[in-house]
Amino acid sequence: MKERQRKRAHLKEGEAPETSKSPVAAKPTIIESLPPIIVDKPKKVRELPLVVGEPRKLSSLPLVIGEPPAADETPLPEKPPIVIEGGTSASERKKRLRSQRRAARKRGLLREALEILVIIAIAIALTVLVRTFVLDTYEIPTGSMEPTIEVNDRIFAEKISYRFSAPSPGDIVTFYDPVIPNRVLIKRCIAVGGQTINLVDGKVLVDGVVLDEPYTHGKATKELLPMDGVQIKYPYRVPDGTVWVMGDNRINSADSRFFGPVPEEEFIGKALFRFLPLSRFGTIE
Repeated sequence: MKERQRKRAHLKEGEAPETSKSPVAAKPTIIESLPPIIVDKPKKVRELPLVVGEPRKLSSLPLVIGEPPAADETPLPEKPPIVIEGGTSASERKKRLRSQRRAARKRGLLREALEILVIIAIAIALTVLVRTFVLDTYEIPTGSMEPTIEVNDRIFAEKISYRFSAPSPGDIVTFYDPVIPNRVLIKRCIAVGGQTINLVDGKVLVDGVVLDEPYTHGKATKELLPMDGVQIKYPYRVPDGTVWVMGDNRINSADSRFFGPVPEEEFIGKALFRFLPLSRFGTIE
């Protein structure tokens, strides 16, 4: 035992241990010293106390077996009405919306009715203005202008030309009847103021020249007995500011041969074209 301790002491001091087997002294073995190994101390873990409480007691409900409890017959309280913005209920809100829609529809219908009335009024006003100053329509009741214009024909006559000038020979004109007030006649202009008209052998002469009148279809032009207060003696000079007119149907027309020449201010318009019947639609010459 002592021998072992001695050997360990020699090893620590760097000496070789003695051996009994060899009388030769051994060389000492040099052991390099290693760097010391540093080990961190373990960190202490914080121990939390373990608290164990008493177990909670569960409330035990009594188990009752038997007939179910009687239903409560007390009526449920009525739900309060749903209040929307403005403090009105939903039903009142719906009623108000319905009334607003009905009022809006009524206003829309009233607006449409007013618009229609305005359109009708404008159309009537335009019609009156046009018929008074620009264009007018006439229905022919007699055959004094046949065959150029027949009974029941409907024609347009413009009213602008004779505001600035007098009718010209050959024009088909409308004018106020010298015999019956407010009645409108339609005839053809034959001669104007300053010209001389004569009827010879069924022919019409203006300033001594026989007129070419294809619109009479060969019917003779004869003298008529003038109305009371009118004196006509052929050859007849047409007074200035007047117009001599006759119908194309010379055997059935009361014209200037009967009531004399017509003052220029009595002329209304110039016939332009026929719009009814459609089979005879077109200009009038």
